[in-house]
Amino acid sequence: MIKLNVTNETSRLRAVVLGTAISNGPTPTEDQAYDPKSLEHIKAGTYPVEADMVREMEALAEVFKKYNVKVYRPELIKDCNQIFTRDIAFVIDNVFVKANILPNREEELEAIQYVIDQIDPVKVVRPPEEVHIEGGDVMLWNDHIFIGTYKGSDYKNYITARTNMEGVQYIKDLFPNKIVKEFDLVKSKIEAKDNALHLDCCFQPIGKNKGIIYKSGFREESDYLYLVDLFGKENLFHITRDEMYNMNSNVFSIAEDVVISEKNFTRLNSWLRDNGFTVEEVPYAEIAKQEGLLRCSTLPLIRD
Repeated sequence: MIKLNVTNETSRLRAVVLGTAISNGPTPTEDQAYDPKSLEHIKAGTYPVEADMVREMEALAEVFKKYNVKVYRPELIKDCNQIFTRDIAFVIDNVFVKANILPNREEELEAIQYVIDQIDPVKVVRPPEEVHIEGGDVMLWNDHIFIGTYKGSDYKNYITARTNMEGVQYIKDLFPNKIVKEFDLVKSKIEAKDNALHLDCCFQPIGKNKGIIYKSGFREESDYLYLVDLFGKENLFHITRDEMYNMNSNVFSIAEDVVISEKNFTRLNSWLRDNGFTVEEVPYAEIAKQEGLLRCSTLPLIRD
């Protein structure tokens, strides 16, 4: 049995589901793109190729091996993008929540069923159909749960809006003892530099009391100020529009003092080192072209 335990983003990682880029399928057509960044690369002919993405994911797997983290991989589905396990499910405390993902991604969940079978079935939940919520929008911070959403009345017009207010309410009902705070995110179907696909595209806690943040990813300044008040401005690394576009906030913590980061994030990585973090650098720039990075391709199951 897998005894789930995840209460924050940074405690020592013991078990994780890491996606796979093998048999990723052909380059999508323009009308198959889920987000503006993928669309940009499809149009430019720079969409990532499978061999490069497999190499990047193996570099990440090596880091997990180095730190003795138990790694589960999805069963292979031919010609299917199975990189982003964070979208399909997430763990809060000891509860495994299956996400209501875009319908054509349902088989991705079936590919990790062998993992779900090792969890106490009482601890596995699936929200009702009208509840939209994806793991990239759910961030745990001890007694807090931060959730990215989109409050615009045109929610249904945005394929980039992945978590609705029903999703926020569902988590509030499921965890009545937690402080659940939602954040209204900026969405764009056409400009990748102005699209916060998930909360982890514009914010992520690291260490004990620090975070990476992109101020313009929030539609309401009050949401941004909430985090500034909670963490303290001096503890937040503010990223630029270009750094947000390159997914600088989508790093992944193995422990309070160990962060896996993309090797090209020079400004961020030196700030992390200056602040006492061990930075494990991996190449992930090809996968980043699909508007997802390190946090997106991991589904933590157990942290100390």
